[in-house]
Amino acid sequence: MPDGTIGFRATGRVTREEYRDVLVPPMRAAAEAGDVRMVFAVGPGFEKFELGALGEDTKTGITLGLGHPKAWKRIALVTDVDWIANVLHMFGWLTPGEVKLYGVDGLEDAKAWVAG
Repeated sequence: MPDGTIGFRATGRVTREEYRDVLVPPMRAAAEAGDVRMVFAVGPGFEKFELGALGEDTKTGITLGLGHPKAWKRIALVTDVDWIANVLHMFGWLTPGEVKLYGVDGLEDAKAWVAG
């Protein structure tokens, strides 16, 4: 990942503990620093977000999104999973900052855009 950005790749199943222990700390640090530039890649082999992970995502969106709305600069979602792309199209407007969707072949472009 370029300097000043954070990135995650989801494969298999994403659990509540993984979301809470792996994703939240760097997102919180970036939000508190006032500059969230993040790439979230959902690649081949992804199965699902477990219910607990979805709950953590909602909780994090409320605490970090509403708590630091101006900190969220750019978020790139990289995926070829149709239902995830559709959720972004329906609810992306709720996300603070700019949000952009890339196919899995656009990972490097997503990194460059987030850093820009």
